[in-house]
Amino acid sequence: MTIPANMLAAVDLGSNSFRLQICTNHNGQLQIVDSIKDMVRFAAGLDEHKQLDQAAQERALACLAKFHERLRGFPPEQVRAVATNTFRVAKNIAPFMPRAEAALGFPIEIIAGREEARLIYTGVIHTLPPGSGQMLVVDIGGGSTEFVIGSRLQPDITESLNLGCVSYSLRFFPKGKVSAESFKLAVNTARSEIQRIAKLLKSTGWQLAVGTSGTSRTLRDLIAAANPEDNRITPAALQKIAARLIEAGSAKKAKFDGMKADRIEVFAGGLAMMNAVFAELDIDSMTVTDAALRDGVFYDLIGRQLNEDMREQTIAHFQQRYHVSQNQAQRVATLAAQFFDMLAERESEKERHYWQQYLRWAALVHEIGTDIAYTAYHKHSAYILEQADMPGFSRQEQQILATLVLGQRGDLKKMAELPISPTMWLAVAALRLAVLFCRARLPHTLPAGTRLSYENKNYTLAISRQWPEDNPLTAGALADDAAQWRKIGIRFGLLLQ
Repeated sequence: MTIPANMLAAVDLGSNSFRLQICTNHNGQLQIVDSIKDMVRFAAGLDEHKQLDQAAQERALACLAKFHERLRGFPPEQVRAVATNTFRVAKNIAPFMPRAEAALGFPIEIIAGREEARLIYTGVIHTLPPGSGQMLVVDIGGGSTEFVIGSRLQPDITESLNLGCVSYSLRFFPKGKVSAESFKLAVNTARSEIQRIAKLLKSTGWQLAVGTSGTSRTLRDLIAAANPEDNRITPAALQKIAARLIEAGSAKKAKFDGMKADRIEVFAGGLAMMNAVFAELDIDSMTVTDAALRDGVFYDLIGRQLNEDMREQTIAHFQQRYHVSQNQAQRVATLAAQFFDMLAERESEKERHYWQQYLRWAALVHEIGTDIAYTAYHKHSAYILEQADMPGFSRQEQQILATLVLGQRGDLKKMAELPISPTMWLAVAALRLAVLFCRARLPHTLPAGTRLSYENKNYTLAISRQWPEDNPLTAGALADDAAQWRKIGIRFGLLLQ
């Protein structure tokens, strides 16, 4: 059975729950056709050293195997899986990732906190009615909390703090036990973290505060159960719920009407954090939406299909921000693409397309490090690409760009120590050669019949016999570069014809 092209799947691997949602896209309107949720409690598997225990890993793999069954037949371009805070902070996540991707059957993107915030906001802005004005969106997750302010399709401020309902429940309310002292300590600890961004948020301002995800929805349901006429979250409602929780000593004993069983274990931590958010940001009322991260993933996926890829906008922004010569960047990108096509002619069309887009992006921003200093600019460029917030890009994608840009020049020994696939090496060689050929920063055309090939650890550039004589500077640079390739056991030679 062929999956319709307008059917999309989003996998949200949160710190508390894993979710798979499948929708059909009707001209930008999403209709849910299936939804699967599993309370994996992934963050609960982190010890004091940020090591993820085996039990949490096995729970995650079992859930991903279920998702895999449901996703059978889906083309890769119709599925996007994103992973959040616990995947970001777990120190032993690297060896787990191949197992997780094998279980799911699709790549998993670990997204940065601000990228998570952007996607959450994207989901909210597409689902709230137009004219809602400047919004503050607060998403209390299992391991992190995101704060976003905006009124248009792209947010003005995105912030993420490492505090969540799972981590706070484990830290302050072990075994679910709640006292006045422990609750006050949790609220004050969260407030001290929120203080770091409170001035920025309040100076920007908002007309509407919006809560998303499990903690906000649970509080809305509890308030609505007591007063169906008003389901907004207010300081008075929070105070009333907190008093009942403390008096009962646990969420389980409080027996709140409207609370789902899977929220009981993490409710105290989420409530403490929401109290801190309200107190520190002086919020008097918050509405709640069912939109969440996965909705943002869907709309981002739709944008990519419509050639409205956020990653393209980010690359253009970085060119402007770091004063890149767009003419030079495009020259390098064009030549790098030509060299890569020659080198990768034996690769599958899918593999070539995958690396062509990253090679192009890397070429377009390969000189951003010159804004810091020309000396070792490739290292500066790589550092920026690895560490900066890049909306639309996952952590893995930023690492790919950083690695390609790092390899554009200089000692190749540093590259040999990195986990680089065979096809990625071809992309490194293509970019390196393009940068070298475009050194004059003038329009460049390869001589007719030029060919670049790779076989058995040998790069061969077949070029006209007259070319080295006409281009002694570039020919000399090629000879120097050949010495760098020899250092890592690869030969680079010219074939004059």
